[in-house]
Amino acid sequence: MSFWQIWNMSFGFLGIQFGFALQGGNMSRIFQTLGATPDELPGLWIAAPLTGLLVQPIIGYMSDRTWHPRWGRRRPFFLIGAVLSSLALFFMPFSSALWMAAGFLWILDASINISMEPFRALVADKLPEEQRNFGFVIQTLIIGIGTWVASNLPWLVTRLGVSNEAAAGEIPDSVFYSFAIGAAVFLITILITVFTTEEEPPLNLEEFEREKLNSEGVFTGLREIVKSVAEMPQVMKQLGVVQFFSWFAFFTMWSFATPALTDGVFGSPNPLPGAADYAEASAQFNEAANKVSSAMGVYGLSSMVFALLLAFYTRRFEINRRLIHSLALCFGALGFAGMLFLNPNTSAYLGWCFAAVGIAWGSILSMPYAMLSGSVPSEKMGIYMGVFNMFIVLPQIAAALGGINWINQVVYAGDVIGSMHIAAWSCLIAAVAVFGVRKEVG
Repeated sequence: MSFWQIWNMSFGFLGIQFGFALQGGNMSRIFQTLGATPDELPGLWIAAPLTGLLVQPIIGYMSDRTWHPRWGRRRPFFLIGAVLSSLALFFMPFSSALWMAAGFLWILDASINISMEPFRALVADKLPEEQRNFGFVIQTLIIGIGTWVASNLPWLVTRLGVSNEAAAGEIPDSVFYSFAIGAAVFLITILITVFTTEEEPPLNLEEFEREKLNSEGVFTGLREIVKSVAEMPQVMKQLGVVQFFSWFAFFTMWSFATPALTDGVFGSPNPLPGAADYAEASAQFNEAANKVSSAMGVYGLSSMVFALLLAFYTRRFEINRRLIHSLALCFGALGFAGMLFLNPNTSAYLGWCFAAVGIAWGSILSMPYAMLSGSVPSEKMGIYMGVFNMFIVLPQIAAALGGINWINQVVYAGDVIGSMHIAAWSCLIAAVAVFGVRKEVG
């Protein structure tokens, strides 16, 4: 496939990442504005991994068994997920209570997963083995662009004159506008992929239809998913260890970066309602939260640069995937660790810390999938990509159910900035675990 064919095929990931970046950079802020304490944040975030655990294998199984002469195999799921995600993004800032925000997060994450999982399978469907590195790297490049732009939206709309302040318990207008823009981008970019990408029908359509009829039914699907988990390739199990610690680190960042860095780096924690200086403290917190969101956007920018360099290189040369992935995760560990040494006078260096984190992020989004794709049968690519994502959601569930809080309490006496240290150690363990992956796949 040509560069532009691969680009159009992956362009919908720009919208998907707008959804994830707005969620990652602002949900803790929304939860805190609605009254959540830092200790309650992981539990409120549990919607994200739980929906992924339930939705992705099911969508993978369904997309493997879908074929429509006009819409193909994966594209119907792109479109359904995009419509639902855009609606959830638009209405999220209208939440007036914690339960509403948590509910919208459930809807948003389930909808994003409906769109996202088939995208991974589409690359493996359409690209030969020698182009798959390049295909996954292009996805990472687009994801990096989306992360950077979406993370800077609250800052940008504030600069354009939208209010970044709000009364106690109310979400600022800057967040409303950012989520509305994200909803529009999500839908438009998915539509571009849907209408510019063709999918090839199964080689033997009659046999495909016959097998689909024989595999219909809820229990048949559940049996197939369970069987796929039990028979997963050895490479997937080995990569699962790497994925567990990688995603534990990033879930820690998404759920704790705002409270940890607004307090630990900028000295502007979220004030308690009723405090004497609430208005001033709230304004300082929202300003610090914008700065944290913008700094987090740098990890999208650096992952984009990392992906761009990989794209140029992998188009012509073979790479040692294991070595590159391990080194990238080490950069991520250094970035998280560096945040512990910052204060209001050195906060300008926060962007550099997130730039190092972005190198790890760029590799996480491409290298494991490239290592895995050659070990999975093509007719089960969707379901196995969904099963593989269990190694993404399980560490997040473990973190949300108290893993982060327990480690932080035991090791750092509950100091919220210690969560970034937890992320650093988790990234480092993942970097070491890469060398346990069977050598011939990387």
